[in-house]
Amino acid sequence: MKDRITIAVDAMGGDLGLLTTIPAVVTLLNKLPLLRVFVVGDEKRIQHQLDLLPGSTARVSTFKAQDRLRVVHASESIAMNELPSVALRSKKDSSIRVALQLVKDQQADACVSAGNTGALMAISRFVLKTCKTIDRPAIVSEFPTADGQSYMLDLGANVDCDAEQLYQFALMGAVYVRELRDIQRPRIALLNVGEEEIKGNDQVKQANELLQSDPELNYVGYIEGSDILGGKADVVVCDGFVGNVALKSIEGAAKLIVKMLTDAFQRTWYTRFIGKLAESILRRFYHQLDPSIHNGASLIGLRGVVIKSHGNANASEFVNALELAVSEVERNIPAVMDSAFK
Repeated sequence: MKDRITIAVDAMGGDLGLLTTIPAVVTLLNKLPLLRVFVVGDEKRIQHQLDLLPGSTARVSTFKAQDRLRVVHASESIAMNELPSVALRSKKDSSIRVALQLVKDQQADACVSAGNTGALMAISRFVLKTCKTIDRPAIVSEFPTADGQSYMLDLGANVDCDAEQLYQFALMGAVYVRELRDIQRPRIALLNVGEEEIKGNDQVKQANELLQSDPELNYVGYIEGSDILGGKADVVVCDGFVGNVALKSIEGAAKLIVKMLTDAFQRTWYTRFIGKLAESILRRFYHQLDPSIHNGASLIGLRGVVIKSHGNANASEFVNALELAVSEVERNIPAVMDSAFK
């Protein structure tokens, strides 16, 4: 285990920017003594936000004195709707790029951002490069299932994929889950419109053949969208278009279920009483369903740890993304991934 883990945080990214990233950074610095953070962005605005944190002035000063919190100035930021190609070419001093460069220069072990997903992916690929033989990085994230967790990729980095790229996603997903969850032979499935061999587009059918021909993989075949949360597979593979739609649909359904249950238990004194009796069960249920608990998606296939947080994450949700970065650094995921692809 590393004596110290350093994370470069794009402080300006996301819908709430500094209102999310700064409290999250301070929270995790308090929690993990081994952690050091580079907070990247507009230096004056970052310092102002640090000064506004209630009761934290002395603590922040201590972090700085211990060299555990350092502000790294970046003169530019990337808007959430900005074209990735434009951001890559024209914003060389953006908070995303400066944070990633810190990883490239081995001053930081990981980068975490809630900013523009396309820009983060494009700049990460340009600055950090991909592992050997990997064509494209992919976004992977955890989903709750009936008996644990599953992981899906790609969740939006690559909207068009050929069969070979889907096959690579399966290989990367298998390595990722094996290292992060200690599952030696994770079950891999292709997301499709049906479980029958005749169904699916050409890319999925060809990927199915590639996966079936690889004896090193524990490939279980096709699954449908209704089985994503059913625990039939540890790794679910699809292109980024399908994956992102599935992700947003599951998150929306989870929020709706939680709201409907909350409303139902608030209707009368009797339902409120029943809700009080079942409070511990409901809290556990909410915890399993709440998408924010699983905030933080990894950009795997890169030669460095890069974590994408939801753009609308609050401070506690952003902490989850930071903790995922710490976990991946501790397990040295990029090096393991690189060694797996000869």
